[in-house]
Amino acid sequence: MGKFKTKFLRVATMALAVFALGACVTINVYFPAAEAQQAAEEFVEKVLGDEAAPAPAGDNPQAFHAPAPARFSLLSLLISDAAAQEADITIRTPAIQAIQDRMAARFQASLQPHFDSGALGFGKDGLLVLRDATKVALKDRVAVNQLVAEDNRDRNAVYREIAVANNHPEWEAQIRETFARQWVASARAGWWYQSADGAWKQK
Repeated sequence: MGKFKTKFLRVATMALAVFALGACVTINVYFPAAEAQQAAEEFVEKVLGDEAAPAPAGDNPQAFHAPAPARFSLLSLLISDAAAQEADITIRTPAIQAIQDRMAARFQASLQPHFDSGALGFGKDGLLVLRDATKVALKDRVAVNQLVAEDNRDRNAVYREIAVANNHPEWEAQIRETFARQWVASARAGWWYQSADGAWKQK
C-alpha cells in the first residue's frame, strides 16, 4: 500500500508541475495571416473597382502564401482554445470604412489614368509612388503629387487603424506587408509595382 501511495504522489506531483508550467506560459495570439489576406483583398478590390482582376498566384512574385500549419505541441493540450487562437481581422469600423471610401473615390476619379499611363506604381511598402513624372503633363504634376501624398496618408492611416481596431497595434507592420502584396495581386495588366528588392516591374 505504501508503494502505491508513493507512486500516486509522484504522478500527482509531475502532473501538478506540468500544469504549473502551462499556467506560466505567456499565451500569444498569432497573427491571422489568412484572415488578414482576405480582409486586404476585400478592401483593395473595393478601392480599385470591379474591373481589377487578381492574377494567378503562380504568376505573381508577391502573391500571398499561407503559412505552414502549426506543429503539434504537448503544451497545446494544456491551453484552452479560448486562450491560444488566431484572431479574426475586421475592417468593418466607421473609421476604416471612411478611409476606404475616400481612397476609392480618389482612385476612380483621379488616380486610375496615371496607373494606366505608367506614371504611378505600387511601392513595396504598400504606398503609392510617382515612378515616372514625365508621363504626367507638366501642368498636372503638382496636383498628382498632392493626390499621391493624400492617398499615402490614408494608406498609412488604414494600416494603423486596422491593427488598432483589432486590438493588436503591434500587427501594423504585418498588416502593411499583407496589403502591399494585395495591391500587386489586384493590379491590372500593364500597371507597375516595386518588387522586394526595389526594382520596378510591369504586371
